[in-house]
Amino acid sequence: MARTEEGTLLWEPSEKRKQNSNIYDYMNWLKKHKDLHFDNYHSLWKWSVDELELFWASLWDYFQIQSKEDYQTVLTSHEMPGANWFTGSKINYTEHIFQNRDRHKPAIIHTSELRDQTEISWDQLYQDTAALQLTLKYLGVEKGDRIVAYVANIYESVVAFLATASLGAIWSSASPDFGTQSVIDRFKQIEPKVMVTVDGYRYSGKDFDRTSVVENIQSELPTLEATIAIPYLNENATFDGLKNVTSWKHAVTSKRELTLNFERVPFNDPLWVLFSSGTTGKPKPIVQSQGGILMEHLKALTFHADLDESDRFFWFTTTGWMMWNFLVGGLLTGSTIILYDGNPGYPDKKMLWKMAEQTKMTVFGTSASYITACMKDGLVPKEEFNLQHLKNISSTGSPLPPEGFQWCYDNVKDDLWIASSSGGTDVCTAFILGAPILPVYAGELQCRGLGAKIESFTDEGKPAINVVGELVLTEPFPSMPIYFWNDKDGSRLHDSYFDVFPGIWRHGDYLKVTDRDTCVIYGRSDATINRGGIRIGTSEIYRAVDQVSAVADSLIVDIPDGDGDSSVPLFVLMKENTELTDDIKQAIKKQIRTQCSPRHVPTAIYSVPDLPKTLNGKKLEIPVKKILKGKSVKKVVNQGSLSNPSSLDYFVEFAKKHQKA
Repeated sequence: MARTEEGTLLWEPSEKRKQNSNIYDYMNWLKKHKDLHFDNYHSLWKWSVDELELFWASLWDYFQIQSKEDYQTVLTSHEMPGANWFTGSKINYTEHIFQNRDRHKPAIIHTSELRDQTEISWDQLYQDTAALQLTLKYLGVEKGDRIVAYVANIYESVVAFLATASLGAIWSSASPDFGTQSVIDRFKQIEPKVMVTVDGYRYSGKDFDRTSVVENIQSELPTLEATIAIPYLNENATFDGLKNVTSWKHAVTSKRELTLNFERVPFNDPLWVLFSSGTTGKPKPIVQSQGGILMEHLKALTFHADLDESDRFFWFTTTGWMMWNFLVGGLLTGSTIILYDGNPGYPDKKMLWKMAEQTKMTVFGTSASYITACMKDGLVPKEEFNLQHLKNISSTGSPLPPEGFQWCYDNVKDDLWIASSSGGTDVCTAFILGAPILPVYAGELQCRGLGAKIESFTDEGKPAINVVGELVLTEPFPSMPIYFWNDKDGSRLHDSYFDVFPGIWRHGDYLKVTDRDTCVIYGRSDATINRGGIRIGTSEIYRAVDQVSAVADSLIVDIPDGDGDSSVPLFVLMKENTELTDDIKQAIKKQIRTQCSPRHVPTAIYSVPDLPKTLNGKKLEIPVKKILKGKSVKKVVNQGSLSNPSSLDYFVEFAKKHQKA
């Protein structure tokens, strides 16, 4: 494939597009109501991070936040951790979902390998949520209780979450492809009262019955009092082995029109518990607040995704990834959200593009790896599908290489806004993301998010421009964790983010902020390849290897030998019916030598049957590194967090063989 230079200008928004954007509307509102004048994104961003209280207070007014009482102060302190937002106010997330909606318009479009495409109106979503709220009340659910969900990415899951939040109860979900122990490790920590579950799911055309798995999970949850069961795989499924079962149909059936009641809770009360991937031990139970998520998602989805009531917003995700929560947040803008449950590459990678046409999708959210896979397979969606409604492709999960940007313009649509983003479960949003009023440069993320004081820090803890450093956040942010569950002294929270630069959030990514204020992510900072004192992010290696068409995917690790040197094996997954030959090895080395540096050419290249990834599709660089250093799999990897745990077998055998050698 042709190489695209990083920083190449690929697209600029028209003046009409800028004028019609939500960011321009907000700038005009600031001018009219606050006498604040901004003529470009950078000046707006700088004000938003230099005047945090004024910025977030303006959003409170702009979005017309509904509160039982006025807030006393926007921000109690600029110290991290420990800052509290909008103290004294009482809000409800679900209440803002249903504000001023056209009851007959579609709120949700959902489809799956098991179900045909269906549209759900705002009125039906409201009535089903109200009915389920009554059922939860009947089951004794109150403010602060935990509702756990072992559910697919389907309509019922959204209803269950909205009903939970409406009561001030706390939500947590896992995808049904999670292993038994992985789910127990998550749910047992938070002592749930009610569980919502499906009976199974379909993936790649294969059915997976999970009823016995659910029984095993429930046997480890002594606080569980009741179950709401969704017959998804089999409409005649029986749930006799579960605790105090109510069928979904019964739970949302009502003979009369209902009114939702909203329990307004303190701004900093918990909304949900998200879990880290848990690849190296028990997953971290990350608690985020009703108000913090409400404000951040309104900001990110309105200004940075540019969503409004005319949009149809899709992101490929499962209920076990924070992007599901982010996708549901699209409802806050009045957009129609699109849910898909199944394999995005089944029966082939054209499936999602076909769905984009059928749903009249305007925003296509996906992973960088999906775009790269389409590119490697030579797909040209614009030749097969009508994508006239599509205005934006957003990607996350890993850095999108410049060639991925170029592929979208060449093969999807030439007038397209590409927004690569970077954030994480820790904040349930993106720190660095897109803006519809900014140009798109190949391989670069358009901007630092409003209200997010992101910097690239040197090892000395100083911000730098055009230098690759640690991604840090130097000021508080509303959707930061309010705490980790059962972390009474806050030590686990502190050690996760604040142990390197005291009082400053270290995210764990390598970042470069350019002199035009765009950003480039180079992968995880703890997975850096360090050769002769020169560090390089793994994403740069992968980009070079991607240029070799015979390679489907790759993983590289740097293993110090204790004497100041290291070995750097590169593991490649070859395309089907392709072998790793000496010629291909030489081609890989040449690409890395010319695109990265001669220092970073791998010491050896090996063909593997599969590469280990989390259920969210992230490569396991650090656990593989530890396995190759002789650590046991059980000590470095929670196998229930992997989509393909058997892929580790190769690396275990590799470690044994090379240790003997």
